[in-house]
Amino acid sequence: MAIITTTRLILSPFQTTDWRFFRALREDPSVMRYIASIAPEKDNRLLFATRLNAPHTFVVRTHDDPTALGDIGLKISPQYREEADIGYMFIPQAQGKGIASEAVRALCEYAFTQVGIKALNAWVLADNIGSVRVLEKCGFVRTQMLEKAYEIDGVDYDDWVYRLESPAF
Repeated sequence: MAIITTTRLILSPFQTTDWRFFRALREDPSVMRYIASIAPEKDNRLLFATRLNAPHTFVVRTHDDPTALGDIGLKISPQYREEADIGYMFIPQAQGKGIASEAVRALCEYAFTQVGIKALNAWVLADNIGSVRVLEKCGFVRTQMLEKAYEIDGVDYDDWVYRLESPAF
């Protein structure tokens, strides 16, 4: 399993000891408001179990603090093996500090240079201004707007599709 490092961050594979962090992140209404309805614990345990074995999913920490700040990962398309979806979520205390942007840039470089991915896709709710900024700072371009295409707790949201093509290295 890969470990990705940046100037400030370490992206490392999930460990069983990350369960409490994983659960707390997915039960935080301020985090989940742009992602999905809060799932029951048993569903989160199943999702966590998949993260433990997933090859391109990581917990994000700084070099000088073992506290988990977020998680980030790739889901490679089964139909188009050179494309992947990227997803991430961070605790509120880590938001607005450039941590997500740094982690996304690092994962993109890893995807393009180590995994052989040629294009990355991301879906973000139009209302999630912070995540939109992260994607655009990292070079993603909005390619599609899906009106009222995503529902959370009975509310329909516009879903924006972003894409980043592999640069020539």
